[in-house]
Amino acid sequence: MTIIDGKKVSALVKEQVAEETKLLKAKGIIPGLAVILVGDDPASRVYVNNKKKACEEVGFKSEEFKLPADTTQEELLNLVYELNDRNDINGILCQLPLPKGLDENAVIEAISPLKDVDAFHKQNVGRIMIGDYDFLPCTPAGIMEMLHSYDIDVDGKNCVVIGRSNIVGKPMGMLLLHENGTVTICHSHTKNLKEITSKADILVAAIGVAKFVKSDMIKDGAVVIDVGMNRDENGKLCGDVDFEEVKDKCSFITPVPGGVGPMTIATLMKNTLKAAKLQNNA
Repeated sequence: MTIIDGKKVSALVKEQVAEETKLLKAKGIIPGLAVILVGDDPASRVYVNNKKKACEEVGFKSEEFKLPADTTQEELLNLVYELNDRNDINGILCQLPLPKGLDENAVIEAISPLKDVDAFHKQNVGRIMIGDYDFLPCTPAGIMEMLHSYDIDVDGKNCVVIGRSNIVGKPMGMLLLHENGTVTICHSHTKNLKEITSKADILVAAIGVAKFVKSDMIKDGAVVIDVGMNRDENGKLCGDVDFEEVKDKCSFITPVPGGVGPMTIATLMKNTLKAAKLQNNA
């Protein structure tokens, strides 16, 4: 069994981004990422800090816009429109979830597709569907990067994704499909879940339920990718996969923390770099 080291792979991605950023800076272009944080969600705060730190590492300019929880929809949208118009901001990211009463979809749609480094805008989602895209959603793209770096071939493999969110599950299925995987997406209404998952060569768990995937759900020698970020009964970070129970049955597995998480942020840096290049024809 090999543990897929997301920290190591993400460091290589960021190194590559930092190299390319130096070349852009020589042309007078500094990639800029704007991060909008509404309210005081502690998990969101951690994510935003990690994103700012990554920007520093690769040489980007990052600007944080911290708004109170009682911000109105209009105020939030006006900020987005303002950032759309700024030439020194190449990527705009609004940390989700938003406080109750704010419309996430309206905010996603307001972000210019050219600055949508999360790849959540309908236009970018549609382009991913047909395979002609500029940006990929950070978590699924980070997972593909990990599979490539460990020479795990998707072609012809039986791939099962548990979870159908717009952020991970659905785009994950599309990216596996683009590389000729045979893809099944499972969710809360799936019958015989165990039967389906136990046939998977590559299993991606993205449901947000701590230690949901047990060893009887896994095929011998499967590749297991754990997207979950939960707390167990002792308050310790854990994934959607019961790592201790499953690890000896896998050929490859991602740990939590240190697996998918770092890759998500590395891919965000990659997308922001690409946005800066596209917007400056560089």
